[in-house]
Amino acid sequence: MTRARSRGTVSGGYRRFTLLILVAATVAGGAILALTREPLPVKGRMEGATQLSLLLDGPFGTRFAGEMIAHKREYFAPNVTVRADPNDPDFVAAVARQHAIGVTSGHKFLLAAWRGVPVTAFAASFLDTSIAIFTLESSGLRRPADLIGKRVGYRRATEGDVIFDAMMAQLGLPRSQIAKVADRDSFDALRAREVEAIIAPVDDQPSSSVTSGDVRLNVIKPQDYGIHVPGLVYFASNDLIHDQPSLITDVLQGLIRGWHFAYTDYARTVPILVGFDPERLDPDRVRLELQQQRDLILPTGGRIADYDESRWRTLRDILIFAKLGEEQVPLAQLVNYQLLRDVYRRSPDLATSGAGRGEN
Repeated sequence: MTRARSRGTVSGGYRRFTLLILVAATVAGGAILALTREPLPVKGRMEGATQLSLLLDGPFGTRFAGEMIAHKREYFAPNVTVRADPNDPDFVAAVARQHAIGVTSGHKFLLAAWRGVPVTAFAASFLDTSIAIFTLESSGLRRPADLIGKRVGYRRATEGDVIFDAMMAQLGLPRSQIAKVADRDSFDALRAREVEAIIAPVDDQPSSSVTSGDVRLNVIKPQDYGIHVPGLVYFASNDLIHDQPSLITDVLQGLIRGWHFAYTDYARTVPILVGFDPERLDPDRVRLELQQQRDLILPTGGRIADYDESRWRTLRDILIFAKLGEEQVPLAQLVNYQLLRDVYRRSPDLATSGAGRGEN
């Protein structure tokens, strides 16, 4: 009896011991799985569920051809939406509030950042300013020095206004001897001889069919006189860049592909762009504007979306010279170069594919 009880006790103890081993093994196995499980699928699901807006500071048109084509060609993830927002006077702040990505002029971005809007620029759309000075060919005005004593149409407190003054100052030309006429920056005002020159974006230039005969144009580009500043730039809220940098790089890769496609074949590009607003966008005009802005997107020997620190320093100095703002935050804290470098390092083919080679 005693022996049987002892055997039963031993047997029961053995079963309990075995059960404890199994439980411990199960717990340990779960812990090991928890430690070794890849976090990427969870992160991927979170990012995929995040709705992200890409906001354009202006109406749909060729200035945003890369963004529009990337959207239509599905180079962006399904959670990315593209919206035109042409009439928001506080566009940069609106992008920051929505934790979105925006594209606007470097001039507008930097002034807003100096005012305390928490944003960071991470790439360029137009690598240089699109601002130019236009004169009638028949006037003989072909250089900045020729504008002394003339009337120049402009729009106050715009990129063109400050770029023009900076160019004249850099050349040592007396700005006080030029009559700047506000709100006469249209080509109609130039043709009507209300002014002798106007300051306007190069992609606003009329087609040759409009500027025929005695209204052909001369173009004075600030870049030809040493004025290089960022044109249109991509930026995002600081929180978005800090918390979800992979979202930014994914969109940036799509943007680069979109701009490549824009210049591979106009026969395919133009209908896509016109389709955004067929009543307002004319195919011939869209084709012309693409040609006019091409060098700002695809510079010889350069890469799409790239920019350098010297352009930002020049823009900073120009804005301070114009007394439009003070450098409240150093450029190093406002401009990110690493995200673009990461994209080109991971996908080196982006630097060589695209325009001139065709794309499927």
